[in-house]
Amino acid sequence: MTNQMNTEALLPHSKKIWAVGGGKGGVGKSLVSANVAICLALMGNKVVAVDLDLGGANLHTCLGLPIPQVTLSDYVSKKISNFEDLLVPTPINNLKIISGAQDELGMANLKHMHKNQIISKLGDLDADYILFDLGAGTAFNTIDFFITADKGILVVLPEPTSIENTYRFIKSVFYRRLKMVEGVADLEDMITESLNAKVTSGGGSSPADLVKKITEMNPEVGLRIKAEMAHFRPNLIINQVRSQADIDIGYSIQSICRRYFGIEMTFPGYLDYDQSVWQSVRKRKPLLIEYPNSKLVNNFDRIVHRLIEY
Repeated sequence: MTNQMNTEALLPHSKKIWAVGGGKGGVGKSLVSANVAICLALMGNKVVAVDLDLGGANLHTCLGLPIPQVTLSDYVSKKISNFEDLLVPTPINNLKIISGAQDELGMANLKHMHKNQIISKLGDLDADYILFDLGAGTAFNTIDFFITADKGILVVLPEPTSIENTYRFIKSVFYRRLKMVEGVADLEDMITESLNAKVTSGGGSSPADLVKKITEMNPEVGLRIKAEMAHFRPNLIINQVRSQADIDIGYSIQSICRRYFGIEMTFPGYLDYDQSVWQSVRKRKPLLIEYPNSKLVNNFDRIVHRLIEY
């Protein structure tokens, strides 16, 4: 199948890969990636943060670094042959970064072969945790990197456009995983019809209805789909929370995902709105290091411990 990956063969077993994504730009994915990585490193883990926003890499800024001299584009273009030469130290002990492409137009549309090669090389790195900071949207590269990780984290703002794009992202991942299941090729028309349906919390045919229908038609394929979707347990972080109503959005999204997609989503926590975020970005300093008394320190500590437990 075009653009399909053999994730079982590529997933490393000696380390944990967490991917941070979301359906919309500007929701704080790099902020979350950087500070989750910092938390893990401060706990004594060896961590590599990888900027996979290949069209607009800026993770280095959140970690207090200038633009790295070596990036993933250097490896893809074969300017650098040793993948480990891409590792750049950060001001935080135990934390290194691999930067995304800088001004490399073709990298945003990474070839399937290069994508698999990068994932394989990441699996060989000496690290306890690898953090993927993904680009916005639902391009195949973004979705496939998210699927490859053994823990997916979605960042959403408590506003309609961000929430809508989060559902769109979840839907894209759902159908990408669905099409990876052996035996679904003969059901392409049915899957396409369901894929093109609008995401609604009530009425119409839902992805959960599709799985039920497929299971009735072909119990064996239905069992395979259910087994695949059992691994799809995204984690939700609400960013820039100002009220209890903003926090409650996380529980609402959980409930809708359970009904509409038939998947279980976890809600490890939220991040309070705090002006120290943009202040740290302007200073080009890591948030948790520059503002150790910010309430976001407790937010991130709680989230990371819950992510480890889940």
